[in-house]
Amino acid sequence: MTALDMANRWLPAQLLLFWMLTNICETSVYLSAPDTVTLVEHSKTTVTLTTSAPMNQSTVIHFNVTHSSRTNYSSIITIPEQVLLSEEATSVNFTVTAQDVGQVTTYLLSNNTDLSSLSARVRFVVIHSDVLSVLAQVIGWIYFLAWSVSFYPQAFENWRRRSVVGLNFDFLALNLTGFIAYSVFNIGLFWVPYMKEEFLNKNPNGINPVTANDVFFSLHAVLICLVYICQAAVYEKGNQRVSRTALVLLLIGWTFAFISLFLAVAKQITWLDYLYYFSYIKLAVTLIKYVPQAYMNYRRQSTVGWSIGNVLLDFTGGILSILQMILQSYNNDEWTLVFGDPTKFGLGLFSVMFDILFMTQHYCLYRHLPQYEAVTQEQAD
Repeated sequence: MTALDMANRWLPAQLLLFWMLTNICETSVYLSAPDTVTLVEHSKTTVTLTTSAPMNQSTVIHFNVTHSSRTNYSSIITIPEQVLLSEEATSVNFTVTAQDVGQVTTYLLSNNTDLSSLSARVRFVVIHSDVLSVLAQVIGWIYFLAWSVSFYPQAFENWRRRSVVGLNFDFLALNLTGFIAYSVFNIGLFWVPYMKEEFLNKNPNGINPVTANDVFFSLHAVLICLVYICQAAVYEKGNQRVSRTALVLLLIGWTFAFISLFLAVAKQITWLDYLYYFSYIKLAVTLIKYVPQAYMNYRRQSTVGWSIGNVLLDFTGGILSILQMILQSYNNDEWTLVFGDPTKFGLGLFSVMFDILFMTQHYCLYRHLPQYEAVTQEQAD
C-alpha cells in the first residue's frame, strides 16, 4: 500500500473526528469562576462568574456548599443561594460578605444541560488581616534568603582553605539526599495540578502548606550540595569518607522510596501518600544529618572547618520559618498549616535545636584562645 493510498483511507476518518470535536466545542459552554476568593473578616467583595459563550436561555446557577470549617457555613460567609445568568449574557456578578475567619468550598450547579461546570469550584477563605498575610509572605522570603545564603559561608570556607577537613562527609551525603526528597515533595504539591487537587480533596478546608519560596529554596539547596561534593572531590580531605552507617541509612531511605513507588503504581497507596513519604525521608534526614558533624566537632574538640556563618544564617531561617507558619495558621484559623506539613515544621525546629548546639560548641566549648609564645631578649631588641 502506497503512502497516497494510506492518506486517502485515513483522511475521511480525520475529517469526521475534526467535525465531531468542532460540534462538541460549539455545543458546550463552559462556566468559569475564581479558584480562591480571599476576604478579610467583616468585609465584602464582588465575584464574577463567566461563560465561554452567550447562553440561549436564562440560566439559574446554584451554590452547593460541600465543605466548611464550621458547622454552619453562613457563620463564615454570606452568599446567595442562586444567581440568574440572563439570556445572551456571558457573565454575572454576586456579592460575598465575610462574617468570621474560616474556609468554605462550594461547587456551581446549573439547570441548563448545555452548561458545563465540571471545574467550577470556588474556595472562600476568610482571614483576620491582610497585613498579617503580607507579613507572612515577607517573612517567608526573608527566611528563604537566610536559608539560601546560609550555604555560601561553608562553600567560601572550603575555597579559602582549599580543604574540606572538618566538614563531615556523612553530613554531605545525608544533606543531598534530604534536599532531593524535599524538592520532590515541594514540586509535587506546588506545581503538579493532580497532586494539588488530591490534597484539597483530602483536606478540603486546608491551605496548601507549600509556597513558591519553599520550592526555590529546596532546588537551590540541591545545587549547592552538589557544589560541596565537587569541592570535596578536588580539595584536601585527609582520610575522611562516607561511613558505612551513613551508606546503610541512605540505602534504606532510597529503598523505601523505590518500594513506595511500586505501591503507588499498584494503587495500594495514593500518589499524595507517596509524595508525603518523600517529606518523611527529608524529616528523618534532618533528625540525623547534624549528628555526625556534632560528633566530629566533639571528637576533634574544634569547629575549625565548620562555618559558623552557615550556622547563624540557618538558625535565622529556622526561627523565621516557624514564625511564618504560626502567623499563617492564626490568620486562617487553620493550625494544620503547622501540623499538616511536618517536614517544614520539623525542618525549622530541628535545625534551630542543632544550630544552638553548634553555637554552643563554637563560642563556648571549643573556643580557641589566642596562642602566646615567649619572646626572647634578642627578638625584643
